[in-house]
Amino acid sequence: MHQFSYSPPWSLQNGLAMTLHVALKMSQTWEKHIAEPEPDYQPQVFVGAEDVPIFGKVAIPQNPRGTIVATYGITGDLDNQWFLKILGRKAFAQGYAIVLFDWRAHGKTAELSPTLTSDGLYEGEDFVRIAAKAKAMGCPAPFWFTGYSLGGQLALWAIKSAQTVATWGSDLGLAESEIAGGAAICPSLESQRSLSYLDKSAIGRSLDQAITKQLRILADRISECHPGAIDPAALSRVHNIWTFDEELVIGKLGFATVGDYYKASSPLYQLDTFAKPTLILYAADDPMFDPTIVPDLEDACAQNPAIDLVVTEHGGHVGYISSKACQQQAKDPDIWWAWNRVLEWFN
Repeated sequence: MHQFSYSPPWSLQNGLAMTLHVALKMSQTWEKHIAEPEPDYQPQVFVGAEDVPIFGKVAIPQNPRGTIVATYGITGDLDNQWFLKILGRKAFAQGYAIVLFDWRAHGKTAELSPTLTSDGLYEGEDFVRIAAKAKAMGCPAPFWFTGYSLGGQLALWAIKSAQTVATWGSDLGLAESEIAGGAAICPSLESQRSLSYLDKSAIGRSLDQAITKQLRILADRISECHPGAIDPAALSRVHNIWTFDEELVIGKLGFATVGDYYKASSPLYQLDTFAKPTLILYAADDPMFDPTIVPDLEDACAQNPAIDLVVTEHGGHVGYISSKACQQQAKDPDIWWAWNRVLEWFN
């Protein structure tokens, strides 16, 4: 297991402070903290599981060393997900072909299809099918999958799906051995416990409401592009993340309850089946997730040598801004500790 050391600036040693700092300030100033330029991406429409069209963009450097396929968290799109753009810049500069995509119900993918999210149940296969198409475009193996927050959950499902591609994707032209593994930054691992945890505090409920507002915008966008796809009455009953899934998602996926859906889609209960190299970076002070998940995560990964788990004391939710001392210790060129560790691990 890799031993990565992380320390934040002293003012960001609180997980909520780190999370808010990244969301409110770094989202506006991130380009001042990265030297690598934006790759020259080419747009591409992929075909995911059940023939759902997936919008993405691809950049291939000269003599690529491999390919990284990645997406973002619970809300947003390729145009505004700056944390994903950082990965694209850094990975391309290090010689990787890079494929970034709008996952189901997000961004331009939502314009192409009204299909809603499944929190990994189908998105895992989407990753693999995207990799197969990318290979046909000239993106070479090995393929690595990655994401953060809910996108980290999706990437974990992608790693699991890759292990059985020979049984369901023999026509893809992509061998199981060509998919090397993947990494997840602050992944959602057990949705029901974490949403119940958020509901216990005013701050947690505020975080839930902020995300729910964006989910409602997402649903409105789908309605605009696909009239009749979203039931207005059901949308009017959405008042948090749980009810979004209850009113709009689980019925189409065949689940009777949100609890059943979360149990089926939570990666925590699947980690013992992982056979491909997998890196998980997880902050113990992440304010989005129930802290009781940490010991369960550590127990699950301790029994599986394929997983490199790094639980840090600090970091917040998809924060991991590093202190000057941390940058010097890791020999990092910038403050983006998590992506630097992911790429170091892939390398």
